[in-house]
This record gives sequence, C-alpha cells and structure tokens, in this order.
Amino acid sequence: MPKRFNLRHLSITKALSLMPSALSLKKTFRLLPFAFYLIMASCTMNPDKQTPGEGYLQGEWKQDTIPAQKSLVTYSLYDLKFSCDSFFLKISTVSRVNYGADTCMSKGQWAEYIKGTYSQRQDTLHIKGQFCNADGSYKNEQGCFRFGDYEEYFKVRKKSDSLIQFISTSNVIPVNAHLIKRTSCIPKPL
Repeated sequence: MPKRFNLRHLSITKALSLMPSALSLKKTFRLLPFAFYLIMASCTMNPDKQTPGEGYLQGEWKQDTIPAQKSLVTYSLYDLKFSCDSFFLKISTVSRVNYGADTCMSKGQWAEYIKGTYSQRQDTLHIKGQFCNADGSYKNEQGCFRFGDYEEYFKVRKKSDSLIQFISTSNVIPVNAHLIKRTSCIPKPL
C-alpha cells in the first residue's frame, strides 16, 4: 500500500526551517556595522561650492572667423564663457541652405546656447552640459533646433595669453578663440 503524503506535515517543517535561529541573528547583527560602513564608504558628498576650474580659461572667448569661411555652405562661430568649473557656450550658425522653417532659421542665421561644466585632463577639454535658451533657462523639446544633452571633447592649444585653439574631436574646423574679457573664479554655492 502506498504511503500517503501528508501536506500538513510538509508545510510545518518548511515553516520551521525558514525561521531564523538565534545563531543566524547574531551573525546578521555582527555584519550590520560592516554593511553600513560599505554603504557609507561608497557614497561621497557633492561639493557645496564650485571648483576653481582652469585659471587660463577664465573669462570670455570669441571666434570671429574660420578658415575659408566665404566658400563654406554652412559654418558655426563660437562664443565661450568660462566661470570657475562652468561654461556658457553660444554657437552662431550661418547657412546658405534652407534647412527648415524660416521662423527658426531666421534667413540662414541662428544661435544655440549650451551651459554646463567642464574638466580638463592634460590637453583635452571635456565639456558636458544642456542646451538652453539665451537667458540660461533649460530648453524644452518643442523649441527650434537641438535640445537635451551636449557633450564634446576638444584638444586645447594655448597659442598666447589671449589666443586659444580648440580642436574638436567631432569637427575638422578648429575654433581659434581670442580673449574678450579676463575674469577670475569666485566660487558660488551650489
């Protein structure tokens, strides 16, 4: 005669095996400070002020022309402002090609604005920010042109105290910017 399977016995035994014993609770409490330390060590506090950034970049820089500007169908000129570890970038684009609605293109001339932070490692400048409006407020998706994140890497060559060349990793035309106004970094609270 086959043995009957007792479901009630199985569920009670299973429940008893899942209950923590006094020994496992002691181990858990011993590991709690270690786990708390790991969590706290992996977290870092954000700084409460801006970092100083690169001293030689502080100020306003402008690109007036680019090589072979008159023969290009579309080109962009850069205005850069560096303040501590932050930047504000204006990209003025001129085009002889109609890319879309004239309300946005304004007869082949338009400007885009970006704000964010930068860092430099050796001769490479990394700028990372967001497209914004001219007043610095963040741009919504329904506006003209690009929106959202902007990230670019430049090789930086300091030609003189008032002339810097930014060579983009995504564009073949270098940005030769001259100093308009020198400023010094006064870190602001974040």
